[in-house]
Amino acid sequence: MGESGRFSETVGSIQLSGRRRFPTENALTRDYPLIIAIPGGTYTSNYFDLPGFSLMDRAVALGMPVIALDRPGYGDTTAFAPPDATIANNAERLDAAIGELWQRHGGKASGIFLIGHSIGGAITVSIAARNPAWPLLGIAVSGVGLVTPRESGSQWAALPQIPMIDLPPAMKDMVMFGPDWTFAAPMPGLGHQADAPVPRQELIDITSTWHDAVRDVAAKVRVPVHYRQAEFDKLWIVDADQVKGFGAAFVNSPRVDAALFEGVGHCIDFHRLGGAFQVEQLAFALRCCVQAEK
Repeated sequence: MGESGRFSETVGSIQLSGRRRFPTENALTRDYPLIIAIPGGTYTSNYFDLPGFSLMDRAVALGMPVIALDRPGYGDTTAFAPPDATIANNAERLDAAIGELWQRHGGKASGIFLIGHSIGGAITVSIAARNPAWPLLGIAVSGVGLVTPRESGSQWAALPQIPMIDLPPAMKDMVMFGPDWTFAAPMPGLGHQADAPVPRQELIDITSTWHDAVRDVAAKVRVPVHYRQAEFDKLWIVDADQVKGFGAAFVNSPRVDAALFEGVGHCIDFHRLGGAFQVEQLAFALRCCVQAEK
């Protein structure tokens, strides 16, 4: 299947870690992207590489190289000072790092396609809004929206005044998954292999600053957007109008595919329909490779 494994290396001015996997040379077609995957809060890059639920496996099987990142404060990636662990600062730092990764690993790829989940989805939108210098083909985001429940902000703000928060597994199972019929063994237990403490400031930022900024940020995105929100997401207010409104915020995107994804909870990848979801994202990425040439 090609090269596989964790990495930790100096990228620009920071240490960057994660996972990367490249297809064998004879598996590559002419029109393929380099996939960069950005996980959400409380998860390392392993979110995208759990056995049986791996976006990375699916990407490589389709001939696409893929790199899943540990964001600042996760794995070996250089952390921010606690007050600076915001969505905007993550986007700025990862923008620069991804540019370096493109120089090292872009090869014959048509460009980069970003996939981001939850807080990683908000960061993905924010990176795209920066109109990066490297070739961005499009983005796919999930687990992020316009508005979180009113009580979320006060709940996160009430967390202990410490830089990193380690959420109990039982609490994560309650909010990350849909009803029992939507997932099957080895979930939810397997998902905890990707668990990590989360910078407290991230949780506050996504439930406060993001609400005020999301429409302005989305309006700056000028690449195609794939958006899916889980039917049983417990971290966002979810209904048809919210999904439509999030998609409509990308007023300068040439193409927006926004829809509710039924039969799943917040971590769509970890559900029975996770494979179908990942195939949708990767198919959209492949389409962007050709449409970018128009």
